[in-house]
Amino acid sequence: MRIDLHTHSTASDGTLTPAELVRAAAGAGLDVVALTDHDTTAGWAPATEALPEGLTLVRGAELSCRWYGGVDRGYDPPIALHLLAYLFDPADPALTGELTRMRKARERRAEHIVDMLRADGVNLTWDEVRTHADGASVGRPHIAQALIRRGLVANTTEAFAPQWLGERYRLPKEDIDVFTALRLVRAAGGVVVFAHPRATRRGRVVPADLIEEMAAAGLNGLEADHEDHNPEQQAEVRRLAADLDLVVTGSSDFHGAHKTVKLGAYTTAPEAYERLIAQATSTIRPVPAS
Repeated sequence: MRIDLHTHSTASDGTLTPAELVRAAAGAGLDVVALTDHDTTAGWAPATEALPEGLTLVRGAELSCRWYGGVDRGYDPPIALHLLAYLFDPADPALTGELTRMRKARERRAEHIVDMLRADGVNLTWDEVRTHADGASVGRPHIAQALIRRGLVANTTEAFAPQWLGERYRLPKEDIDVFTALRLVRAAGGVVVFAHPRATRRGRVVPADLIEEMAAAGLNGLEADHEDHNPEQQAEVRRLAADLDLVVTGSSDFHGAHKTVKLGAYTTAPEAYERLIAQATSTIRPVPAS
């Protein structure tokens, strides 16, 4: 049984539509795939409608979070981190309200970045960025695609170089406090996995004692097997999970053409998957329900 619990579609910053994603997952030999677009559930319905025979869909979202409580411990500025939330009630008013706030903040940020580019003479418009997003949660990857289409950069890697979106045209992003996110998802009946917790190539990572606090606050699992973890980091995550009695997951973090990693490049063990699903308390279950 092959299980990939972290993928993205055009509902956020992937390059395959939700329908294309589930068909690609089946074609890659997956038995279970989770759709975890950034701060949105917009892809749930089209993915469900297009679900191929034999593939189970786990509906989720990747939440953009930040740890604000580390300043007194010498962690300043606050550290960004991502939580994978699964099987939560999408109609829960508190969680839905927070996700809506996040998407609006993300869109304002993207529009300001376009304004900065235009002020420097870059021939780019907000309308073309939004058109490329096609109703998805607008973010920097959509600006990157607009730059590529304009011929201003050759590829996504170049778009995120320091002279472009990596530094010069980068603005701070509003995120959810990590403990608020944990509380909201668990209250909405979902389960939560800390995505790529030791991915130092992405920047600073949180200390182990914070992960202990997160576990006490309702964290269900840690993503160990991921392209941004080397073998030593994978082993460290597994040790942490064992010490805290957390589920260990593995997944591709597939984004389509935005990344080279393939669907199913990293997977979750069936027993870990079953344990994680059993901890969800909402009526939202994997489709089709096992």
